[in-house]
Amino acid sequence: MPPFHPKMLLKVILYAYTQKIYSSRKIEQMIQENLPAMWLAGMQTPDHRTINDFRGFRMPTMMESIFEQFVIQLVEQGFIDFEHIFVDGTKIEANANKYTFVWRKSIENYDEKLRMKIKALLQEIHQVTKDELEEEKLEEELIKSTAQLGEEIQELEEQYEVEIDSEKRKELRSKKSELSKQKKAIESDYLPRLRKYEVQREILGERNSYSKTDHDATFMRMKDDHMKNGQLKAGYNVQIATQNQFIVGYGLYQRPGDTRCFQPFMEKLMASLPTVSKQVVADAGYASEENYLFAIGEEKEPRFELLAPYNTYLKEQTRKYKKDISKVKNWTYLEEDDIFICPNNRKVAFKRYSKRKNSIGYLQDFKIYECEDCSDCPMKSLCTKAKGNRQVHWNPTYEEMKAKAKTALNDKQKAAIYAKRKVDVEIVFGNIKGNLSFNRFLLRGLEKVQTEFGIVAMPHNLLKLAGFRLANFRNKEKERIGKPKTFSFIRSFLGLFGQAPFSMPNF
Repeated sequence: MPPFHPKMLLKVILYAYTQKIYSSRKIEQMIQENLPAMWLAGMQTPDHRTINDFRGFRMPTMMESIFEQFVIQLVEQGFIDFEHIFVDGTKIEANANKYTFVWRKSIENYDEKLRMKIKALLQEIHQVTKDELEEEKLEEELIKSTAQLGEEIQELEEQYEVEIDSEKRKELRSKKSELSKQKKAIESDYLPRLRKYEVQREILGERNSYSKTDHDATFMRMKDDHMKNGQLKAGYNVQIATQNQFIVGYGLYQRPGDTRCFQPFMEKLMASLPTVSKQVVADAGYASEENYLFAIGEEKEPRFELLAPYNTYLKEQTRKYKKDISKVKNWTYLEEDDIFICPNNRKVAFKRYSKRKNSIGYLQDFKIYECEDCSDCPMKSLCTKAKGNRQVHWNPTYEEMKAKAKTALNDKQKAAIYAKRKVDVEIVFGNIKGNLSFNRFLLRGLEKVQTEFGIVAMPHNLLKLAGFRLANFRNKEKERIGKPKTFSFIRSFLGLFGQAPFSMPNF
């Protein structure tokens, strides 16, 4: 049988995903029974193995290129212009057993206990102290000890063969049995476990967990938890950029939080998009000091404007926050003297600089201020719980970024753009998870899963494009052929694959 053309297989898979058909066996069945699919396949009937092989091993080399070409088509047809894009993330469950987890803390605890046992054994064998054993050379020492124990066991066997006295033979046998147990423990337990923990640490990398059935999947908290108890499930963090409800870029990451995914995603996006957006709109999960600085750029030449509210932006608008005397933002600041004036009219003067890392390891600079005297202040219980004087830890860089973000969000035009975020990017996730029922990946491994989500993103865009065309030409279609069918637009667009400007890689 001659090989199937990749253009035909691509059309069939994309159409199948628009119809919520993801299994390779069901796609095979669809090609044999569904008239539109038969038309797209040209009456060819690839089996499920061919479809799965093409999707899992061939498409990773072409998916990003095809997706970029499709985005360029949307730009040329005027559906998107990249004036601003909306960024958000969601977690999608991996094709992994939720009980096959490996945790970093467990590995570290087991490894520590194992090393203590190994050191105790080596002390007994070599008659050395703990200080003489090097932590990095424990495996090497175990291998040497195994060889040494083997030689000693061989010597004891030779002595046992020539010994006549029954008591001495019994003593030699007992000593040989003890050494054999030590040798067996090293070969069948200590060395394999030591190597096993090392391999597990390499798989983990910077993560805290992974699944045994999909090593690239990380355990994360899912909103759509079927147990409704907040349990962790293996999954991937999917980041997308949208405009006009079209997906213009996507990326999959192993980090649960959106904050740390923003910079690598934007770097990938800026490298793939034909032009850099002037504004990137995101929610408060992306509004960190490092992300604000990344948007500004190192040379103070803005890459883009990050329109994202910081985590206390909404609280600061409330009457309760504005009346809270413990909030430093409600105090008076004298810039020329670099001091705060507390609600009791006492000076809170600058004391020293401080550096500390936040929860994700980013180094931040702080200025520490301290009140001159809080001992007899009647407002102290409302201001602080500290026993001594009230201290203020002020991050000038982050506060400056927050002030700029607040000014931007208070602008009517930019506030209107930010208000579109929920009806742009959130609807995309709703369509993928709700309408298309794509809640779990079928493939395993980061590269294959990245490809699979690209296959999901393309059908979403195709359906959106078909919807726009239906809306624009509804009257003409009704006059000509009656009620229009969505498939007619999808079929006509998929029929263009293989024609200019689309190109496929050579196989």
